[in-house]
Amino acid sequence: MAEELPFEVVRQFGDFELRQYPDHVLAQVSTDGDFTSVTNSGFYPLFNYISGGNSQSKQIAMTAPVLQESVSTNRHLVSFVMPQNFRLEDLPNPTNSPVTIKAVPGHLAAVIKFSGSWSQQLLNKKAELLLAAVKREGLQPIGEPYFARFDPPWKPGFLRRNEVLLMVESGLR
Repeated sequence: MAEELPFEVVRQFGDFELRQYPDHVLAQVSTDGDFTSVTNSGFYPLFNYISGGNSQSKQIAMTAPVLQESVSTNRHLVSFVMPQNFRLEDLPNPTNSPVTIKAVPGHLAAVIKFSGSWSQQLLNKKAELLLAAVKREGLQPIGEPYFARFDPPWKPGFLRRNEVLLMVESGLR
């Protein structure tokens, strides 16, 4: 089983939960295309990076989830969370690759969990539900929703674990 990005549940709401995430590091690829096709075009350079396609030829364990966020209609970021034992300065540089390394400070995120396969339409619907729930509870969103996949594509859809996340400011009422 792959290491997962740890978190602490701060508060459980009826239709979402509020989580505190620690500082962590992402390996990221920015790629053009429609929402569905960028999953593959972003995944393979990242997989190559953790499989030794880096300045130290170092293998890095696969973790979960794989993150995806839309920057614009046709540009998306696909990210691997690096294992918790790595700090930004510990990671080897990508070689001949579109991969970039990014430190992410700890933050609060509102999260809706769901199972099944992905479609842009389903994810947009879940994102709208999450945004409405966050506003209903008086939380202030930061940025746009992003998406997390925890399972490989060969796992049956009904068994797949997915999440929609939205960073929020820390003030709870």
